[in-house]
Amino acid sequence: MDFTNKNVLVTGASRGIGKATAMAFAEKGANVGINYRSNEAAARETLNALSGDGHKLFQQDVSDKDGAQALISDFIAHYGSLDILVNNAGISIFHDIDEVDFDHWTDAWKKIFETNLFAVSNLCYWGAKSMMESGGGKIVNVSSRGAFRGEPTKPAYGASKAALNAMSQSLAKKLAKHNIHVGVVAPGFTETEMAAQTLTPVERDNLLRESPFQRMAQPEEVAHAILFLASEGASYSSGAIIDVNGASYLRS
Repeated sequence: MDFTNKNVLVTGASRGIGKATAMAFAEKGANVGINYRSNEAAARETLNALSGDGHKLFQQDVSDKDGAQALISDFIAHYGSLDILVNNAGISIFHDIDEVDFDHWTDAWKKIFETNLFAVSNLCYWGAKSMMESGGGKIVNVSSRGAFRGEPTKPAYGASKAALNAMSQSLAKKLAKHNIHVGVVAPGFTETEMAAQTLTPVERDNLLRESPFQRMAQPEEVAHAILFLASEGASYSSGAIIDVNGASYLRS
């Protein structure tokens, strides 16, 4: 896969899957825009780790609709065009229905949907508008196996990712006439810094047992699927949802 001189924007790129994706694109010759919300130190560390030149940090809170528009505008102002948009930023909040009060419940739904769905829809809107003017492009949205298997302790998370899948496939059909291809990558639990910091030993053992490979996904494996969908050879895979979960959840 060759992305030489392609202008790529990755949201939530300061660590984890976003960081691995930014690094993979840079290694293939792309100019990478790294979006982050607040952790400038981590974002700058990612920037410094990228191969080649032409990369830039973009600070915006994409859960704010004005922030989403500003991010695309700032990116276009700097690079001139947007070739590939990777919507990776997302959040997850525990909100067990049998344990939390109503305020916690409704707050979790609001915050999760603002970031995991509404932000992505806004970024797709402004990104697609730009791509229409430039002759086409690629949009890859990062979903989750939780969209299919259910998330009993985080139902809003599962619901937001299921809605993200449906939106992505709707856009794949609508935007095809504009030469814009839309794909989805749905990872299982991924071995990131956040996972290492938040999982208890028992939780980690349970997650490892979910896959017959007895391990979690590596961020680079998820990034590989993202780059595939963004590549020229994958154009006819528009609308596809690629599972990267180590056979931990199989859907028909």
